[in-house]
Amino acid sequence: MKWDWNAVSDFMPHFWDGLLVTLQALALGSLISFALGLVWALLMRTPTRWVRWPVGVVTEFVRNTPLLVQLFFLFYVLPEWGVTFSALTTGVFAIGLHYSTYTMQVYRAGIEAVPAGQWEAATALNLPRVRTWQVVILPQAIRRVIPALGNYVIAMLKDTPLLMAITVLEMLGQARLYSQEHFQFTEPLTVIGVAFIVISYLASLLLRALERRLVH
Repeated sequence: MKWDWNAVSDFMPHFWDGLLVTLQALALGSLISFALGLVWALLMRTPTRWVRWPVGVVTEFVRNTPLLVQLFFLFYVLPEWGVTFSALTTGVFAIGLHYSTYTMQVYRAGIEAVPAGQWEAATALNLPRVRTWQVVILPQAIRRVIPALGNYVIAMLKDTPLLMAITVLEMLGQARLYSQEHFQFTEPLTVIGVAFIVISYLASLLLRALERRLVH
């Protein structure tokens, strides 16, 4: 087997296109998972079981169903019911929804780790419930869970190649298309393998820096 630098050069324009799509899916999917996960966590703490029960059922179902199955359902089944989105939009939403059920558990752990004295102090100061969450509980809880949330960002990055199954041309999709057209598999697949390692490492550094800043 001979390494062909010309193949690498020819593939790079396709790689940059795929990288942009991968980063878009990762960034938007992360935002959805973080925001929706917090919503799930807060709803699970409501005193009304008619809220907790449906949220628990939905999140358990999503968490225990493979992401690939969810992608196929959203992209191929929903259009039969008149609900249609672009492939990238569907992929971003599926990743965000799927991982929100995991970030929900992270937020719950962070909230439960806040000392009981903080709740008692807020009550003693007669803070409204919403204000208690905004300025006392959530800031402490989120600081505690930054490392765990960061791990899920890396996990989402590793799952972006699944979007190829619904025709999204992210990095792996571009590599597969190029390989099939030119019958050269080693170079494009090696390039995206290295890219995943580099992006994961840079993301971990960024999250560590964010963690240090929030802690201090």
